[in-house]
Amino acid sequence: MIFHLALASDWAHAQPDGEYRISTRGRTLEQEGFIHASRDLPQARAVAARFYADVTEPLLLLHIDETRLQVPVVLETPPGSAEEFPHIYGPLPIPAVAAVTPFTI
Repeated sequence: MIFHLALASDWAHAQPDGEYRISTRGRTLEQEGFIHASRDLPQARAVAARFYADVTEPLLLLHIDETRLQVPVVLETPPGSAEEFPHIYGPLPIPAVAAVTPFTI
């Protein structure tokens, strides 16, 4: 299981299309080249604190079952980080999301 932070409105907009295409806050899959994810809840919390602390819109945590993905997931270390993060190299099909839970920072 890997995790992705999503604005509730972005997740709602993905439902009719059957796939989610937001990489991270304010950036699409097409702009970034992949969808950002986290390996575990502590990593997701750290990402939320750093990049989503000022968000007033409801935030969700997508629980992604990697076995349901048909695109590569690559562990990569972003510049300036010592941690590896999973990057999803393609759209996220709605059925690959095993659970969606509210997330608070």
